[in-house]
Amino acid sequence: MEGRGLTGWRHRDNLALLVASFAGLAIAWIDSSPGWDDTGITAGLLMLAAAVAALLSGRRPWLWALLVGLPTPFVEISSGGDVAALAAIAFAAAGAAVGYLLSRVARRATSA
Repeated sequence: MEGRGLTGWRHRDNLALLVASFAGLAIAWIDSSPGWDDTGITAGLLMLAAAVAALLSGRRPWLWALLVGLPTPFVEISSGGDVAALAAIAFAAAGAAVGYLLSRVARRATSA
């Protein structure tokens, strides 16, 4: 049986929290590095990290999308960048949705 706290928070959620937080901060740091100009790789990393976090947790895809996606526009906009960096949240949301759907499919396959 999987451990749960009083609020229903599970151990897998703790792991997803670590993955999403670390990945979001690391991607923002990489994206803000001088000389980094590869939006496609940044978008792919955002999607992948959010998908992994949502797949690990199996719930709350909105949380994983925000944890992965928010640091990039926060860093970019606060350093005088363009508000187009807000698209990072959309890429993370797409990845989180895919990860969440994959977790639902996996759950159904194992329960059948």
